[in-house]
Parts: sequence; C-alpha cells; structure tokens
Amino acid sequence: MLRNVNIWFLSSLFISLIVIIPIITVFSSFFENTTNYFEILKNTFLFEYTVNSVCLLVSVLLLTFIIGTGSAYLVSFYEFPLSNFFKWALILSFAVPPYIYAYSLTAFFENYGTAYTILKNLFGEANYNQYIPKFDGMLGSILSISFSLFGYVYILTRASFLYQSQNLIDLGKNLGFTNLKSFYSIILPSARPAIVAGLSLVAMETLAEFGAVDFFSINTLTTGIYNSWIAFDDLAFANQLSFFLLLFIFALFILENLSRKKAKYHFNSRGGFKRKEKKRLSKNKSFLAFTFCFLIFFVSFLFPLCQMLYWTIKFPENLYDLDILNLFLNTIYLVFLSSVILILFSLISNYGNRVSNNKILNIFSTLSISGYAIPGVILAVAFITFIAWFDENIIKTFGFLSIKKLFFGSILGLVLVYFIRFYSLAFNGIKSGYEKINIYVDESAYLLGYSKRKTFTNIHVPFLRNSLLFVGILISLEIIRELPITLILRPFNFETFATTAYISASEDLLEAAAVPSLFLILIAALFIMITSKYILRDNNE
Repeated sequence: MLRNVNIWFLSSLFISLIVIIPIITVFSSFFENTTNYFEILKNTFLFEYTVNSVCLLVSVLLLTFIIGTGSAYLVSFYEFPLSNFFKWALILSFAVPPYIYAYSLTAFFENYGTAYTILKNLFGEANYNQYIPKFDGMLGSILSISFSLFGYVYILTRASFLYQSQNLIDLGKNLGFTNLKSFYSIILPSARPAIVAGLSLVAMETLAEFGAVDFFSINTLTTGIYNSWIAFDDLAFANQLSFFLLLFIFALFILENLSRKKAKYHFNSRGGFKRKEKKRLSKNKSFLAFTFCFLIFFVSFLFPLCQMLYWTIKFPENLYDLDILNLFLNTIYLVFLSSVILILFSLISNYGNRVSNNKILNIFSTLSISGYAIPGVILAVAFITFIAWFDENIIKTFGFLSIKKLFFGSILGLVLVYFIRFYSLAFNGIKSGYEKINIYVDESAYLLGYSKRKTFTNIHVPFLRNSLLFVGILISLEIIRELPITLILRPFNFETFATTAYISASEDLLEAAAVPSLFLILIAALFIMITSKYILRDNNE
C-alpha cells in the first residue's frame, strides 16, 4: 500500500477530492428536512417526472448512438462525395445548445411561423398550418437534445475508428464476413470504450438538461429540481432529487463495467499496425452515404443557424445595444482559462490512476466524474453552500479573513465550478485515449531507464495529443454555451453570449435572444473550423 503512495497517487487523489467536495454537499442534503413540497410532489407528479426522464434518456441515447456511430463509421471507412467535408462539419452541431435548437424548432414549425411564411411567399395565401407538423412536447425535447449532443458519440467514436488497424478488417474478410457483419462483430466492439464514453456524456447532459425540456413543458426530474429550489425555496429537496440522478448514473456505470468484464480494446503491437484503407463506394451507395450525412449536417447545424440569422435580419434593431466585443472577450477568456486547467489536471489524474492502480483512488475517481450529472444550478448552489459553511466554521474559527469574496461573484469561483462540472468530460475523453496504450509500453519504458515522469511527458502526452485536442474542443464548446453556472457565479456586469441570450429569452423576447445566439453559434463554429484541421486529420494526412 505504501509503495503506491507517490506523487502521482497524491496528485490524483487531491484532484478527485476537489471535485468530490461539492458533490458530497449534495449527498449530505439527502437526510435534511424538506418542506411540504416533497409530499405534494410524491403524491402528484413524482412518478410522471421519473417516467418522462427515463423515456427522454432512452430515446436520446438511442438516437445519438445511431446518428453518431453511423456517421462516424461512414466518414472513417469510406470515400464518397464531400466525405472530407462532413468529417469536421458534423461536429458543428456542438455550436448549438439544446435550448437554442428548441427555440428554432418551435419558431419554424409553429402556427404562422417561419415555415408558414416560406410557403406563403412561394405559393400565396392558404391554410398551410394544417399541413405543417408540430415538433413540441416530448418529441421536440428528444430532437433538440439529440441533434445538439450526438457530437459526443461522433467525435469520440471517429477518433477510435481512426486508430483501428486494417488487420482487423482483413481478419473479417478472411473469415468470410460481409461489411455489415464486420461492422457489428469486429469494428463496433473494438470502439466500445469510445462509444460508451460518448453515450455516458450524452446521458449525464440529458439528465441535467433544463432549458429545452422546460421550454417544451416536459416535467422531468431536472425540472423538479429547479422548481423545488426556485419556486419553493427548498434547496434540501433539490439536492435530494440530484442525489437520485447520481444514483442512476452510478447504476449505468456499474452495469457497463460488469458487462465489459476483462475485455481488452488495444491492438497487439507484435502483429504490427497496418494503416486503414478507405473504400470507395459505388454510385448508389455514395448517394445514400452523402444523403445521410448531409441531412444530419443540415438538421443539426444549418437549420438553427438559418433560423437565428432570419430573426437577426428581420429585427436588426436588436444589434444596436449589443456590446459584441466585450461579450466575445469575456467568453473566450473563460474558455481558455478553464480548458487549460481541466486538461492539465485531468491528464495528471488519469496517469495517477494508471500507475497507482489503487482501488481507493479508483473509487474516488468514479465519484469525481459524477459532477456532470448534477444540474449546473444545483452544483453552483452546492458550491456556495460549502464555501459559506467552510468560511463560517473553519476560516473564522482560526481568525482568518473571510474567503467568500474570493469565490462569490468572481472568475476564480466560476472557473472552479466549471472544473467540477466538466471534469467528467475531460477525464473520460483522456481515459478513452489511454485505453489504446498497452501497459507493456510503460513496462518497456521503465526497462529503458525512463522514470514515471519521463514516461508521462515523453511517451504518453505525445501519443495522447489528438485525444487532448478532442477534449479541448469539447470543453471549450461546453463552456461557450454553459448557462446556469455562469448566471449564478459570474462577476457583476460580466456577461457572455449565453447569459445575454438567456436574459432576453427569459423576458419573452426570443427575437432579441437570436442575436447573441447567432454570435454564440458562429464563434463556436469558427473555433471548430480553425482547429478541425489538426484534431480530425486522418492517419495518412
């Protein structure tokens, strides 16, 4: 046991503890007394909240798996028209938060909305509303969340597909497998860690989603959490509902680990790595592959972009009072600072887990990645609750100055809660890359006289370069569109595109919300386009 207590072990443990403390605050509220709201909810809508949450989660996971895995497979293994374009264009969906997608979906398909206007201008006056489908309620929530989040599955799965050796495909051919059988018998199982990592992120984001489900008036556990705190001022019960969400996430993790057992997903280096060859599809199959990818690209990105642009052009007066430069600088500042900190500490934590192989550390690491399942507003309030308790019971006891000003309404507090919220994103993304590094690589390095630090810096970090860049873009896009944490903890008069859009939308001014929403989408899209050359290049590029 003492042998495992080293600098890497202590570093990983310290990082995990930082993330766990606010989560423990949520746990500790489980046994606190609540208001009568609990009895009211239990006897009325609690069952509905649970059923809706499960239906939403299952539907979103299924749809994101089909879209994300299918598109990743097509652009990774085949050549067809614009396949090189789609390999980075499909991740532009990250630029559109679910709540903005929900606004776009409603605005386009509602009575006398954008679809009605288009048909009227093309064909003249008529009762087009009876022919225009309505995407609201549960269906609207599923579509908004799925097309906004499928990129988690796509980007991680595609990264895994790129590292698959041609030897695997040749093995399937030698066994007489068809392309379909090779896909689900060889290719898909070998990418399982990446797929599971992506779906886990989708699950936690779905369970924590508030904006889209609230907009469509779908009662879920998350809306119950918000209502219990905001409407009924019952933070204890809000934390208790969050506790149930965490239990659900832990159950998913346990089931996955049990199902995986001792399966290995790295390739045997002794057999060598044969660069994967992309297959050119026939004319008909090329058309189908192109249509599939284009529809996903159009629905997930072009559609909401055009809707926000339409509103901006139609109501140009909303641009007059918008300080675009200040909003841009504030947003980028938060992105850069938070991304660097998250990547650095998640990388250290992953390596600490790898070299320590300590059960206690593994438990703490599992607990630490659960912060992503907690709605941002609850995590922010739990952070405030802990800092207030620590300041009152520890800091003042020893006669030190109050630390509240360091964390409340400050960049430090905001970045720290970002770290807690998105630690799972960084940790799982890097862990997926580590799954591809055979432990024999470490042992060989030690035999050559490499220390753990040198192995980490000279071997692991260069190998994980693409994974780190993947994680960086995912974190950046999450922070760009993060809303509740920023609203609660941001400094006075410190606004981002996300908070500005929310303030307009909360005042029922969706047209005004379109302007910051449009800039949010464009900045995120520009960031993706600039970095895609480096993070999405194929092995032969």
